Order: sequence, then structure tokens, then C-alpha cells
Amino acid sequence: MALALFNNLTRKKEAFKPAEPGVVKFYGCGPTLYANPHLGNCRAFLFYDLLRRWMEYEGNKVRFVMNITDVDDKTIRKAGEEGKTLEELYELYAKPFFEDLGKLGVKKAEAYPRATKHIPQMVRLVQALEDKGLAYKGEDGSFYFKISAFKKYGKLSHIDAKGLKPGASGRVGHDEYEKENASDFALWKAWTPDDGCVFWQTPLGKGRPGWHIECSAMSMHYLGETLDIHAGGVDLLFPHHENEIAQSEGATGKQFARFWVHNEHLLVNGMKMAKRLKNFFTLGDILAKNHSPAAVRWLLLCAHYRQQLNFTFESLNAASASVDALMELKFNIESAMKSPKEETKGDVEKCARLCKGFLAAFKSAMDDDLNTPNAIAALFSFAKEANKLAMEGKVGRKGGAKLLDALRKADSVLGILEMGEGKGKEGQVPMEQKAIEKKIAEREAARKKKDFAASDAIRNELLENYGVILEDTPSGARWRRK
Repeated sequence: MALALFNNLTRKKEAFKPAEPGVVKFYGCGPTLYANPHLGNCRAFLFYDLLRRWMEYEGNKVRFVMNITDVDDKTIRKAGEEGKTLEELYELYAKPFFEDLGKLGVKKAEAYPRATKHIPQMVRLVQALEDKGLAYKGEDGSFYFKISAFKKYGKLSHIDAKGLKPGASGRVGHDEYEKENASDFALWKAWTPDDGCVFWQTPLGKGRPGWHIECSAMSMHYLGETLDIHAGGVDLLFPHHENEIAQSEGATGKQFARFWVHNEHLLVNGMKMAKRLKNFFTLGDILAKNHSPAAVRWLLLCAHYRQQLNFTFESLNAASASVDALMELKFNIESAMKSPKEETKGDVEKCARLCKGFLAAFKSAMDDDLNTPNAIAALFSFAKEANKLAMEGKVGRKGGAKLLDALRKADSVLGILEMGEGKGKEGQVPMEQKAIEKKIAEREAARKKKDFAASDAIRNELLENYGVILEDTPSGARWRRK
């Protein structure tokens, strides 16, 4: 079975194959950095990461690019309110944003292009559209896309654009607007006093880009004129992604993106998590309440990406328990592998069959439009059987290696175990495995000397500062993360 993705362009699941065998050109709409991203934003970034990881799991090289919006109506307004330049505003929010991605285990993109660094590409795109009669200069000095001249407008969102005419009554100059306001939109905005010192002197005049043109120009600059996948939150489908198609295909005459995939909203009490509603949590808010990044990642991945997910702290606690169960499984398998008891050939074969069935079920679920609920169900069925074999003494070095290999393969997609627990308590930091084992060796040496005060001090240090739990067994100390 090959990966089937729900393509919003056709409104159905389709078998996915990259245009260039083995190489996926994947673009995801990134954040607008005028504030710290909240968990609703993070859901999109983790969806991109999940899709990328699955395509890599299946042997593809993924060229993933995610933009940074650092000039638009919101950033200009926020910079003015805070008395900062756009560059100062970017520096204020970029560092915590990338730190959050790291804490959540999101793999680095091939590029994070910033809009302010790609103005020439945007200007050339607007000029190409004007040359083709798809853009015009308004009386205000701004350039607009002429929707009536692009016959395919609405093919993604299924908006009926018939009858729309260019002109003052049929134009919108602001970046975001509602569905009923579909009309000619700004490609290049002439400078106004509200923009302050934000402008570029270009052949289009003194001004700055509209929001929609930014993604078209940057995605094509890094990935070419046709993308395999364009992703984003469902709220970007219209107008942003519809306008991207119009701009890009209008300029090149080629299909802009073969697959359009969108993740649904994260809700709070049944309402979309959003800055404007002031009902949001940032990752920092969650970590300050003693929850781990791994639990947040699990929570945001355990629901299907096309289903709305209601955030509660009860569900976050359940996610934390699931992460603990995975850590416990790994711990139990590794402990069983240290047993001096020799495993039988039959026991090894049982482990092999269990792994084969699990990985087949996991792949079947993920190939079905990234069905993480079914993939996770397969994982916990595997965990139950693997734990049973370990507790019955039927897991040794060979069988345990097979179980761990299957677990790591699944985790290369889910990305939970590789994170450890990250920050849990405020001030608590993750500890590398070698450092943990060195501390355990020091404790063992203290115990042999009957220096129990030093032994207890090391145990407490590992627990309080690093979230590492020690358990003494007849075969030596075992450890796991809290």
C-alpha cells in the first residue's frame, strides 16, 4: 500500500507519488512572527513534521521549506505599537519560536525564508503578472490581481468568482478577509503613513508586498514552479492558498501544487484557539505547569490531522501517561535483555512475528492519510504483547533487539522516545544517557563503600534535577525518565 493523502484540490484521497521519484518538494506555511506561536500554531508545525517523517520513513528525500512572515499588516502594526523596527520585532520572537520547535522535536527545514529577504523575487512575480494582464496598478499606486482575468480562480476553495470586476468596489487592500469579500487583492501595497519606515523602493514604486505574494515567490524560489505538497492550517485555504494558486499559476502557466493538505483547528472549550480570542496557551505556558514537550507532541499528534481537537489539561495528562507507558515499555525491554537467562528459538520467533505484525499495521494506518489514531492503537497493542513477553521471561538479547528495533522505527515517525521528556519541572533539564550512566556508576561505587548518604544524594539529584528514576534490581540499577 502506498501513501494516500486527502487532497483538498480534488476533495478526495489520492495515492501520493512525487513528480521526481524519491524527492518530495514540500512547502508549509509558517508563522507570522509578531507574537509567540500558541499550541494551535504548533499543531500545524507538528503535522508538517509528521508528514515529512512518514515520507522519509518510506524512503523519500524530503526538501521541506517553511516561510517566516516578517512583514504584513500585523507585524507592521505590532512594531509600531512597540516602537521597534521589523528586524527588532523578528529578533524578539524568532529565537523562542525556533526553541519551541526544538523542544517539540520538529526536524529542521531545508530553509526558513523570510519575506523581507525576498523582495526582488516578489517584485519580479508582480511584473510577470502585469505583463500577462493579470495585475494592474490602482489609482492608489498599489498593484492588484485581476481575478476576472484568471478563469481558474476558486478551484481550491470552490468560490464562485464569476461577475467579479476590478475597481474600487471589487478590491481589498488588507491581507486577510472573509469569504464573502472575495475580490481583487493586493500584490504590492503603495506606501502610506501607517506603514511608517516600512517600505522598499522598487520598479513597482515605494511600498511593500502583500501577504499572499510572499509565499508564492518564496516557495517557487526554493522548490521550483511546481510543488509536490503545499500544507497549512485549514483557515489558510481561503483566501491565502487560493490567491497563491492564482498568482503562481497565472505567472508560470504551470500547476503550482499537486497536493494541498490542511490540518484542522485546535479548540479550547469548543472554540478555535486564537490570539484574537485570547483563549490560547503557548508551549511556555504548558511547560510552566510541569508538563513535558513530549506530552504536548503526543497530544497534538494523537488525533487525526483533519479532525478538530479540543485541548484540555485532562487530555494533556492522559497524553503524559501515554508517553510514560512508552518509556516504560522501552525500559522493560532493555531490562529483559540484561537477564542472564537464555531465550529459546521459539521466543525469538514470537518477538519477530509480533514486530512484523505491528509494523505492517502501523504502516497501513499511516499510509491511510496519516491515520495516527489507528497507528497509535497498533503501537499500544504491540506494547501490551511486548510487555507480556518481557514479564514472562520470554524476551532476551535477540528478541529484545527485534522489539526495540520495531519500537524505534515507529518512533522515527512519532518522535516521542527520541525526545526523552525534555523540560518537565521549571529549571529541570534533560540529561544525556552517558551522563546518567556515569552518575549510576558513581552511586554504585558509593554503595560498595557503604556510603549510603552519597548514594542517596545521587539518586535524589537524578530525580529532582533531571527527572530520572532509579530502580535497584538483583542485576543492578535500572533507570527511566520520569
